Amino acid sequence: MMSQYFPILNGFYDCFYFAMNKLTRREFIKFSGLSFATLMVTTSSILMIGNEINEPVVKPLTFPIKGLRPGLEGFKIAQITDIHLEPYTQVSLVEKAVQMTNQLHPDVVVLTGDFVWRWAESAFELGQALSGLNPRLGVYAVMGNHDYWTDIRVVQQGFDEARIPVLYNQGITLSGGKDQLYLAGMDDGWSGKPDLQAAVSNAPENAPIILLLHEPDLADEVAQNSRVNLQLAGHTHGGQVRIPGPIVLPYLGRKYEYGLYQVSPEMWVYTNGGLGTISIPYRYHCPPEITLITLTSG
Repeated sequence: MMSQYFPILNGFYDCFYFAMNKLTRREFIKFSGLSFATLMVTTSSILMIGNEINEPVVKPLTFPIKGLRPGLEGFKIAQITDIHLEPYTQVSLVEKAVQMTNQLHPDVVVLTGDFVWRWAESAFELGQALSGLNPRLGVYAVMGNHDYWTDIRVVQQGFDEARIPVLYNQGITLSGGKDQLYLAGMDDGWSGKPDLQAAVSNAPENAPIILLLHEPDLADEVAQNSRVNLQLAGHTHGGQVRIPGPIVLPYLGRKYEYGLYQVSPEMWVYTNGGLGTISIPYRYHCPPEITLITLTSG
């Protein structure tokens, strides 16, 4: 029954995004204090049960790639996205996620955007926490819309200080023994300047391509390039609250909103439910997520 209201709620969600972005830090604290007090009174019965905001989980995904070379069999990619550090997501949650990720012993860790919510300066503290990640072949990131909406230059500086490479329409070749995998990253699809052709142009012939792109619904455009095997995305938070489906979803995150989807015979997209929280400090049936993707021959 509630589905008839989803377009209205989604429209309100988009407007709320932009309105909140115009507030100063002091204005936001004042506004969020008043609005959250009202929210707590009107929805206290809901908020008292099942809040998963501080309960991260590891979601394993085995992904088959036709003709995967033997050296890449069992290659592990850990994905973290939509951290949105501060004011609701605290660094303690990020540190916990870093520890959990390291225990998975991934070959590479990918970070798929929206690292801050209200203040770009949060990227410096976030960078320090993420620098504790220790995968075998490194950590790579792409930016999301909120990173642009705050101050992309400041967020980038935070990642520079943490020595975490950010891929803007470019990629890097990763090796599994004598075999190769190409990790491509596109600029944000909402507020950046995404260029798929540039992102995959240096991929070795016959190397599988894993693409990092924040917004999942752009997978339909990505699928036009048959070289891409899998897009890893975030953006939607899985809706944050699922009863059982999402109540609201953002622009460019309403088709492939949560989980794994086949977009074409050659390509799939996986939408991670995100680690952090915005709008309200609440998650239900959608805990903070670390995804562990294991590649296998299909």
